[in-house]
Amino acid sequence: MTATPEAVRMATVAAGAASNKLADDVVVIDVSAQLVITDCFVIASASNERQVNAIVDEVEEKMRLAGYKPARREGTREGRWTLLDYVDIVVHIQHQDERDFYALDRLWKDCPLVPVDLEDSADSAGEADESVSGDAS
Repeated sequence: MTATPEAVRMATVAAGAASNKLADDVVVIDVSAQLVITDCFVIASASNERQVNAIVDEVEEKMRLAGYKPARREGTREGRWTLLDYVDIVVHIQHQDERDFYALDRLWKDCPLVPVDLEDSADSAGEADESVSGDAS
């Protein structure tokens, strides 16, 4: 089983938003063959809590503009590891220390990576902002 096209679209928006806020090592992993509860993990990291929170805010905003709402959010207060559950995808924004320690990339290494063009996804997320602000005028 592979991730649905909708899950890949969602993951592309989330990954692009994270990249837009200069997240490190942004990856999308297709976990659909291993988990029945979600199709993709988006994993990104940052070197400090403030940047983790900025990435989380950007991901939530771009996902909202794309029409997606998280079913659940966890860890936003601490700024060390925030999980945004969009059902079809789960976004993990981690402080670099947590990413190194928990090593989700290594844990899910048998699952295929989903190729995502972060340049294009960040550009299209920016275009969504422009169209929304243009509609308000």
